[in-house]
Amino acid sequence: MIIKVERNYLELNSIEDLNYSQKPNENCNLQLIDPPDFQINKFFYKQIGKDNKWIDRLVWDDQKWIQYVENSKVKTYVLQDKKDLIGYCEQIFHFEKKNCEIAYFGILKEYYGKKYGGFLLSKAIKNSFIDGIERVWLHTCSLDHESALKNYKARGMKIFKSETLNLNVN
Repeated sequence: MIIKVERNYLELNSIEDLNYSQKPNENCNLQLIDPPDFQINKFFYKQIGKDNKWIDRLVWDDQKWIQYVENSKVKTYVLQDKKDLIGYCEQIFHFEKKNCEIAYFGILKEYYGKKYGGFLLSKAIKNSFIDGIERVWLHTCSLDHESALKNYKARGMKIFKSETLNLNVN
């Protein structure tokens, strides 16, 4: 089935422009997955992605996942509340361009509306501005959660490009 999708690219060019969202509670913790664990990325991609039509990585075998997460430019962070997994963020650092792409970002459905998304995004953006990074960017589309674009804008990100695509989402 072909559907029309609106895609927006957003960026933040200075940590000073970040509108930080506070922790939803004291038990909330963001952890860098080091060493990388492809099972974590695969789990979140499938769980969050099933409601948002994330399909490009569904064909990846375990070796492809391992190769991706072990790339030195890729960092994965997981948000937890005590021991409960809440969400994740994958970042791809392009140090030569002084930018970082937030490649995948999301929280599990049962945690929607509880302020975890704003906090996770705030921490992801803040963590991106390391080692000389001058720009953090991402893209979102009309298939993503209805609050995604609102959250990105609320953190201070600005749209720098928009496009309409016809996607095959069989």
